[in-house]
Amino acid sequence: MQILLVDDEIELTEPLTHVLKREGYAVDVAHDGAEGGTLATQGSYDLLILDWMLPHQSGLEICQSLRAKGDTTPVLFLTAKDTIDDRVAGLDAGADDYLVKPFELRELLARVRALLRRPPSLEPSVPVRSAARLAVGDLELDLDNQVAYRRGRTIELSEKESQLLDYLMRHPNQLLTHAQIHEQVWGDAEKISSNVLAAQIRLLRRKIEGKGESTLIHTVYGKGYRFGE
Repeated sequence: MQILLVDDEIELTEPLTHVLKREGYAVDVAHDGAEGGTLATQGSYDLLILDWMLPHQSGLEICQSLRAKGDTTPVLFLTAKDTIDDRVAGLDAGADDYLVKPFELRELLARVRALLRRPPSLEPSVPVRSAARLAVGDLELDLDNQVAYRRGRTIELSEKESQLLDYLMRHPNQLLTHAQIHEQVWGDAEKISSNVLAAQIRLLRRKIEGKGESTLIHTVYGKGYRFGE
């Protein structure tokens, strides 16, 4: 999933970009309305996260321009404007959601997931994510409650197992390198040994691949892992 983040507050965009990338999203960033408007028009994005007040062109104007051209890309406003009139103006301009600064990252991510939700009938080969669930094949993950479900059985997960499984399920049939998984699940700040990922994968396999169930996590020797039946 490709996201465009347009905000002139670098102290916000840098950590927010890092968090979004950890969640598995590809993120482009612009710090003014002119650049943001150009990227939004020329790029192919699944979601636009726009600050309202921007240099050169406001997020509201970017949204209005896109809607006038028939562009239906979901738009989430991030803004300090918190009056009812402001919210109405943003929604009337074509925004799909509205989040007032300061906000909790957990809430932002939930709103992002909701806006990126796709019905399974439209994208059968892509994992379907709701605000709380992710499903691939016969495996379903409830990330918020750290529980997975497969063929009628409930699988209790640790926080790190949940994060690892979430990342794998969000990229089915793709080769994910050791470095990619380390960055997305543990991040730059958390230094781990080379054996930690392998051990975590073994633990996760024992839980989600029961007797008589197909293998889901495949080792690509010397490179990483691929998730899928």
